[in-house]
Amino acid sequence: MDLVCLDLEGVLIPEIWIAFAEETGISALRATTRDIPDYDQLMTQRLALLDEHGLKLPEIQRVIQSLKPLPGAVEFLRGLRSAYQVVILSDTFYEFAMPMMAQLEMPTLLCHRLLVADDGQITGYRLRQVDPKRQAVKAFAELNYRIFAAGDSYNDTTMLGAADAGFLFKAPAHVIKEFPEFRATDDYQVLRRLIDEAAANDTRSE
Repeated sequence: MDLVCLDLEGVLIPEIWIAFAEETGISALRATTRDIPDYDQLMTQRLALLDEHGLKLPEIQRVIQSLKPLPGAVEFLRGLRSAYQVVILSDTFYEFAMPMMAQLEMPTLLCHRLLVADDGQITGYRLRQVDPKRQAVKAFAELNYRIFAAGDSYNDTTMLGAADAGFLFKAPAHVIKEFPEFRATDDYQVLRRLIDEAAANDTRSE
């Protein structure tokens, strides 16, 4: 059995924090896992900025409601799901992602939870587990799936390395340069071809 694992932000939908940074004018909120590999450091920085500017979950959710999937993402995902089992592995939060999931026709999503006070203040977050994308790929492999994965950021690279084949998609140049072992593309049709080729060339017994 073949399973495709995809990152969410930057691969299928816009980067939520960048969109929120553009809405608020707070440039420091543009930082993502493309820039800061340490997720705890990144989230600590984000939460501090939200507190500093008095911004709460409803303000972020209003921006998310205005977002659309990346051009071609829905069609790509629909075609992929017709041939493979697909799971979205993301370091976003259910409180952010669910409106976007509806637009993507509700694929399976594994991500994290926010800790939110009654007044909407984001007080913290609860990770599903440490290094969750790689751990998910390892668990799926234990279930005898062949895994083909794609992502765009530092936090995707351990997932790509644990998969039977991993690809960088819409990744920034510095990530592509640091991880030349992963083939890279910005085109959904090319990514689909790479996945299909990897599935056809995998010689492990079913």
